[in-house]
Amino acid sequence: MNGKVSKPRFKSRINQPVWGLLFLPIISLLWVACGSSEQITVSDLWGRPSPGSADNAAFYVTIHNSGSELEELVAVDIDICGQTELHESSFDENNVMSMQHVEKIAVPSGETIHLEPGGLHIMCIDRQANLEPGDLIPITLQFANYGELLVEAEIREQ
Repeated sequence: MNGKVSKPRFKSRINQPVWGLLFLPIISLLWVACGSSEQITVSDLWGRPSPGSADNAAFYVTIHNSGSELEELVAVDIDICGQTELHESSFDENNVMSMQHVEKIAVPSGETIHLEPGGLHIMCIDRQANLEPGDLIPITLQFANYGELLVEAEIREQ
């Protein structure tokens, strides 16, 4: 012998495509754990024109939750509002409408909710700019799990 120790040669019986199949479940789990960027989708975000004499304004939106868990709209930020709250309009037994502040709005998994006139809506209190038809107003929606979503509301008649 020449003093060299030879290493046994190991030949893998698993070819490269099979290795890829072994990692596929891991990659899939990571994808699900990270969530889809489209879990919450927002459409038809709008507000009515508001003259200078009005102190407040309302905004409406449709929110869809395609995720697997309940989501909640917990806050809204609009730069042109001194304060922004989530409200719900309702009628009493005498058909008198009133508004109540709500802490959050639930968006169940797989469902769509509509914030619309006469129901749930975003209330802009102490409005600091006129709202003219065609204006686009930046709005930040804050969800409990999803986080912040920056969107724009169109000012229109309806």
